[in-house]
Amino acid sequence: MSVTTGPSAARPTSGHVLDDPALASLTGPHARFAERHGRVLRYPVDVSPWLALPAEPEAADWAVLAGLAGPGGEVPLLGFRGRVPDDWEVTFRVEGVQFVDDGIDAAPDPEAVRLCPADVPEMLDLVARTQPGPFLPRTIEMGTYLGIRREGALVAMAGERLHPPGWTEISAVCTDPAYRGHGLATRLILAVAHGIRERGETPFLHTGAPNTNAIRLYESLGFRLRRHTAFLAARVPEHLADEREPVPVA
Repeated sequence: MSVTTGPSAARPTSGHVLDDPALASLTGPHARFAERHGRVLRYPVDVSPWLALPAEPEAADWAVLAGLAGPGGEVPLLGFRGRVPDDWEVTFRVEGVQFVDDGIDAAPDPEAVRLCPADVPEMLDLVARTQPGPFLPRTIEMGTYLGIRREGALVAMAGERLHPPGWTEISAVCTDPAYRGHGLATRLILAVAHGIRERGETPFLHTGAPNTNAIRLYESLGFRLRRHTAFLAARVPEHLADEREPVPVA
């Protein structure tokens, strides 16, 4: 469902658009995906787990999240740097980093093919085996995804996810274990970045701070660390478990 944001919805602050890339995406180039629940914006659940909270969430905002998650549910708080209420249990937390293009040698790749909805089952299988991060049945709708095949099988892919104005995130970078060490991920990153640059936009990406191999790769390609962030999830407390899911407001 595509929902127009209203005055009560979360809105970008005066900071950089990459400080809250989900919010900047859902109120900008990805507005067609935006579902608004009170002051919370989110992508459809089969597109992306990213959502956008107000800069300073209030009790009513957390109640909305409880309604969306349902009894005993978990809420993904990707990139959230605020304070989680004491009665919410943080069930997952990984420190993250955000990198931006600082002169990468972007270039098209002769073997890279554009993936389409018919390729999604293979993409989901590759993601399940390599765990690059969230990739859902409709994630492909967020942007261009490129892949490399060997003997007809998809063995590596990378694509576009969040889309703040003037920027596009590179995501879902993964390679089948049997084909690692051949530079396929590097080639696809550069090819996706080339497409982003061709639109006059700038590539950026996220990864976990403990993922030192990925960080070394990104730095070697010409990405620069911009900021630290966090990827976490929190469980709905029992006293909010009976909240009804809010109805999106057009």
